[in-house]
Amino acid sequence: MSNPKYKRVLLKLSGEALIGTKDYGIDDSLISELAIQIADLHKEKVQIIIVIGGGNFFRGSDLEKLGIQRVTADHMGMLATVINSLALQSSLEKINSECRVMSSIAIDAVCEKYIKRRAERHLEKNRIIVLAAGTGNPFFTTDSAASLRAIELGAEIMLKGTKVDGIYDKDPIKYKDAKLFKTIPFKEVISKDLRVMDMTAVVMCQENKMPLKVFNILKKGNLKKSILDDKIGTKIV
Repeated sequence: MSNPKYKRVLLKLSGEALIGTKDYGIDDSLISELAIQIADLHKEKVQIIIVIGGGNFFRGSDLEKLGIQRVTADHMGMLATVINSLALQSSLEKINSECRVMSSIAIDAVCEKYIKRRAERHLEKNRIIVLAAGTGNPFFTTDSAASLRAIELGAEIMLKGTKVDGIYDKDPIKYKDAKLFKTIPFKEVISKDLRVMDMTAVVMCQENKMPLKVFNILKKGNLKKSILDDKIGTKIV
């Protein structure tokens, strides 16, 4: 991979992807494997921006059902993404990959505040950046935050790492005859309401001509393959 197709990518990881064999929280072996995949891609001179969800701990919308005010619940969800981001940073630093965590909400004793120019500077210095706390605003998902940062920081493609191989015409867990799409237009994802990610995020990518690929990141080596090989995952164009 001496000439990677993309020079700057944004990787969106769902919090659930970090659970592994556990019921909740972070699977140590899984996050270590993810760090190796990310570091392997980074060695190929690809600038990497990462946004992680917090669903392995809890979601703001779920906490609201328990009677917690939605704004408070969403802020709690943002803090869960900070925990995940720090865990990934630690795993990357263990294998000598320089990484910075930047948060949309100020937590000065823990990580940097996200500032676009500072983030760009880290990328120019060949550092991996992990962006935590979503957009910093309630009512917005980390999918929307990932789309926003991908556009804002000039990523060439947004990669959505999930537990499934890509986008299907129906739930592959429930239906054995579910068909996997190799490519699919944004319009079809929206019109068929294919819940691959938050629709606000999908529309943002569509309006800003940001290519989007959904792939299974839990398969070893799939992160690099997703960039090299269009047979891996589903590309939304």
